[in-house]
Amino acid sequence: MNLKTLITLGFLAMLALLLAIGGYAYYTVHRLDRSSRNVLQENFYSVELGQQMLRALDQMEAAPAAGLPRFRQSLTREAGNITEAGERELVDSLTQNQADFQRLLDADVPAGERATKLGLLRAQTYRMVGLNTAALTRKNELANRQATQAGRYLLAFVVVSLLLGLMFVLSVPEAAVGPLRKLTQSLEHATENDFTSTIPVESTNEYGRVAVAFNRMLVQLQDYRSSTMAELLTERNRAASIVSSLDEGLLVLDETRRIILANPVACALLGLPVAKLVGHPAAEVARENDLLREMLQPLEQDPSRREQAVADAPLLRIAQQGDEAFYRLAVQELVSFNQARGRNEFVGQILTLRNVSDFKKLDQVKSNFLATVSHEFKTPLSSIHFNTKLLQDERLPAEERQRVTGDIRRETQRLQRMVAELLDVARLDAGAGIQLDVQPTSLAEVVGYAAATVQPQLDDRRLRLDVQLASDLPAARADVEKTTWVLINLLANAIRYSPPGETLTVRAAVAGRFVQVSVQDHGPGIAAEHHEKIFQRFAQLPDKAGYRGGSGLGLSIAREFITTQGGRLWVDSELGSGSTFHFTLPLAEG
Repeated sequence: MNLKTLITLGFLAMLALLLAIGGYAYYTVHRLDRSSRNVLQENFYSVELGQQMLRALDQMEAAPAAGLPRFRQSLTREAGNITEAGERELVDSLTQNQADFQRLLDADVPAGERATKLGLLRAQTYRMVGLNTAALTRKNELANRQATQAGRYLLAFVVVSLLLGLMFVLSVPEAAVGPLRKLTQSLEHATENDFTSTIPVESTNEYGRVAVAFNRMLVQLQDYRSSTMAELLTERNRAASIVSSLDEGLLVLDETRRIILANPVACALLGLPVAKLVGHPAAEVARENDLLREMLQPLEQDPSRREQAVADAPLLRIAQQGDEAFYRLAVQELVSFNQARGRNEFVGQILTLRNVSDFKKLDQVKSNFLATVSHEFKTPLSSIHFNTKLLQDERLPAEERQRVTGDIRRETQRLQRMVAELLDVARLDAGAGIQLDVQPTSLAEVVGYAAATVQPQLDDRRLRLDVQLASDLPAARADVEKTTWVLINLLANAIRYSPPGETLTVRAAVAGRFVQVSVQDHGPGIAAEHHEKIFQRFAQLPDKAGYRGGSGLGLSIAREFITTQGGRLWVDSELGSGSTFHFTLPLAEG
């Protein structure tokens, strides 16, 4: 039986007992009250009428004519209140004797005869009063016996109800609390990481279902604990692997500056094994290690100036495998919240040696680029300046003037191209992004416009351009201006590095969901290790690979333009076999 049903039945039983006791008490009181009312209404009223009749008889002794009407009136009322056996005959006899007394009175008989009749009336009235008085006493005793019996019955009901109530009080709470004690004991064992103390399933009620669910939870907790321990070990090993695989040197110091963690990179940079670092005071190790001593110097500063001291610290130069590497020191304060004190507390520091050699090299590349750009600017400007002086000579023939003007125009275009590339790079570095006007574009028109643009350069180098476009070439989703710029840049590079008399080829065909455009030249080619490098900014290939000059920005910008449009730009090339640059653009929808 469910516990809810058991408790409900217990309360219903208690309610039934209360209703039974209340109903019986009400019935008993109502019956006693009715009996009392009947006694008062019947016998007591008859006794009172008998008293009135006796007083009327007393009055009739002195004045028969005055007391007889009162006697007759009371007797008439008594005739209407007959309740006891023999009372009717007695009232009839009184009525007859009263009538006889009236006749004696009317006949004016002697007083002696009336006195005899009057005595008979008095005796009968006493008998009537005595009859009702005896009945009144008898009924009163009966009512007392009934009250005593009702009291006994009521007391028995109360005792039975009390016993039943005590039984429910002792059994129902125990039935509710007993399983809770077992559950509490099991929970206490569970809090002590003992998940083997299950609850015995002794019933199918709510507690039985709770016991089943709790036992199932213990099994799941045990499984979860096992899996959690495995996960913790896995995470610890993963964290250790991550720390070990970092390409940055990592040292962790506690609040007393004792080394508690050192990854392999830090050990290699310091030239010390883990056993010589972990567990030792950092100051003690620094006495015999110059690098660690330099790392600890910013920590000696006042805490308010420590961050600035770390920022101002010079790059650390460390020789690695014959090369000079540059490392920057970073310090991170470790803070933990102390729940007992309700505040954050300093618990240590993390010292990181970050390899910034690539940034250093990039800075050098930028410096070289500035030198290259300065040289690139200087050459055309010098040429323009020299040719301008030639134009000022009026003796210069007309044909020579045309040649000089053409040279000035080419050098000016070269300067404009270099400035445009620099502006594009500056806009990309500033985060402005590339503004595109993407729309369905005919690549045949783009190829035609680009070919017409580079035709003077082709003629100047005595090169021929072979355009091979698929007959059913669909429209591509592209920005006309940016795509044309990319194609012109690729053609210009092909022209620059192709020997005179060769043929350049431009192809365009569908490749899956894209249109692929290719530009093939017969130049010196590019080594495989430089295929990605040429798309980096400021990239300069060695002269022996075939490139001679350039700002190193054109291909980087071209890749940005194509990638932003959802395509891809790459190169297929080998040294001595020429180069083929490919780029793809998505097909226009519909």
